[in-house]
Amino acid sequence: MTTLLVAEHDNRTLKEATERSLTAAVAFGADVHVLVAGKDCGAVGEAVSALAGVAKVILADADHLAHHLAEPLAALIVSLAGTYDAFVAPATTFGKNVMPRVAALIDVMQVSDITRVLAPDTFERPIYAGNAIETVSSADAKKVVTVRASAFQMAPAAGAAAASIETISVPVTPAASAFVSAELSQSARPELTAARIIISGGRAFQSAENFNKYLEPVADKLNAAIGASRAAVDAGYAPNDFQVGQTGKIVAPDLYIACGISGAIQHLAGMKEAKVIVAINKDPEAPIFQVADYGMVGDVFEILPELEKAL
Repeated sequence: MTTLLVAEHDNRTLKEATERSLTAAVAFGADVHVLVAGKDCGAVGEAVSALAGVAKVILADADHLAHHLAEPLAALIVSLAGTYDAFVAPATTFGKNVMPRVAALIDVMQVSDITRVLAPDTFERPIYAGNAIETVSSADAKKVVTVRASAFQMAPAAGAAAASIETISVPVTPAASAFVSAELSQSARPELTAARIIISGGRAFQSAENFNKYLEPVADKLNAAIGASRAAVDAGYAPNDFQVGQTGKIVAPDLYIACGISGAIQHLAGMKEAKVIVAINKDPEAPIFQVADYGMVGDVFEILPELEKAL
């Protein structure tokens, strides 16, 4: 049994979610090959080859793979399907875009968002916003699996023994979609899903101006990423890519500071795996205090400026 891990990257650097998904792929108990598909992505292939657990890197470099559209990438993965028994990718926007198409094309059921590998055909995954853990066993000959990256450790470096890199040719296939443009938010802060420290705000901030005014100084002092609850995003206080939760991003930082967030189940599902959780809320009965390691009852408009001064 050989496993193919599909790497997520931006053609220059490897995403942390891939390194964590590699740990899950290794747990299948077979050789792991990593597919690096993109344009001018040789540096990513070299980075992957230096990770422990990688038996081989398959480098697919082509113009039509530059933007990781689901159609050409899924077609490439399916063209390699005969060699592999399992296909793995992180359960990020990237993985959620590509892997269901792969599963449909090879006519198998996808196992999504796993948090533990019990056996090559048996996995654990959270359901009901993380309130229950489901054990899933797949009888399909080929497994298509996406991995909740925050549930797994980073893959270590391999040391001196780097994996071999095999370059393959990729024929252009008729596409049902085409890349038009990308509008990316620019930030000097760490990426939300990879940040060691995250400070998040909720509806209590009352406006986008207050959200930025009170959270940004603390985030700057801590070199932290800024997150938001769904309520804050829906109210327009923060952009969609700040959202932490079941319908946002799943994070597991070393430190998570929840400010003015009540602790709805939807939000807790996205951050309760953080190593240390600090909650600031003026409601002493807020559900967020049930999962917090440290809690402070008080007004965020008073506490955050004091915290920023102390830092």
